[in-house]
Amino acid sequence: MDIFGIKTCDSCRKAIKALSDARFVDLRKDGITPDLLARAYAEFGDAIVNKKSATWRGFDDATRGMDPLELVTLYPTVMKRPLIVDDQGALALGWGKDVQERFGA
Repeated sequence: MDIFGIKTCDSCRKAIKALSDARFVDLRKDGITPDLLARAYAEFGDAIVNKKSATWRGFDDATRGMDPLELVTLYPTVMKRPLIVDDQGALALGWGKDVQERFGA
């Protein structure tokens, strides 16, 4: 299982603690493959962009209007986190109650 996120993100920290056997992938340092990002976008749509983040709030209108895949590629900290890929390859986005229950956390 892989957890894609940022070390300083509270939701990511909670997921890492609860899913202690998972491998953490730092979006700032390691990034995300275009294929995985495209899969996440296909499954979650525009929800992959965290419109409540400080990064998003700092964008001008032109940047906010960019394609979500291009936006997350250029500014990985704007991605909703964590993105979890389980051992079967299924995706989960965020660390809400539904995702916590899914992973028994």
